[in-house]
Amino acid sequence: MLIAGFPAGAWGTNCYLVAPAAGEECVIIDPGHQAAQGVEEALAKHRLKPVAVVLTHGHIDHVASVVPVCGAHDVPAWIHPEDRYMMSDPEKALGRSIGMPLMGELTVGEPDDVREMADGARLELAGMELTVAHAPGHTKGSVTFGLPEAADIPPILFSGDLLFAGSIGRTDLPGGDMAEMLDSLARVCLPLDDSTVVLSGHGPQTTIGQERATNPYLRQVAAGQGAPQAPRRGM
Repeated sequence: MLIAGFPAGAWGTNCYLVAPAAGEECVIIDPGHQAAQGVEEALAKHRLKPVAVVLTHGHIDHVASVVPVCGAHDVPAWIHPEDRYMMSDPEKALGRSIGMPLMGELTVGEPDDVREMADGARLELAGMELTVAHAPGHTKGSVTFGLPEAADIPPILFSGDLLFAGSIGRTDLPGGDMAEMLDSLARVCLPLDDSTVVLSGHGPQTTIGQERATNPYLRQVAAGQGAPQAPRRGM
């Protein structure tokens, strides 16, 4: 298994390229603000051929490079239907303008081929199977992607802005909801094995075991308690 990840743009959003091995087909997860060049460099370095872009949610810091990346490689983009509107109207998703200088750098809109995914879907792409879990709280259409354990890797969760190392995604933007966030943490994250590697939308990688033991939000959810408002990270 090959996973090449890098932080991109003003928000340091993690973009991931996932493939069975170097020289094979790959999936691109969350090509956000200023990610296109990093994507091309990673494709060349590892001799990868993209077959799809998949999106954990629709915030502009995760989707800003979808149009150029999909267009350059003639591949579809997968997104949950409740977040699809954000690709064409990012300011509505934020409840405010994100600023003219930044907007001047972005190509908003949908790529030519957009496909919608639902909770429990199994996306068979690039010789892999990504399991989709609907995980609202950060946005209404937030999802995570799971890869099962294999001979050379533990199970992997691409958590988007649901779960971070030591924290969780913010819930104060339009579509955010703390009650839904806590439910998603309990339903999606707590049942996972402690060995599951968490590759999130922002910050370093972690594991479910580490977060179960130290993350104040996940610990309180596990104890059946509420959680305080999450600090801001990303959008």
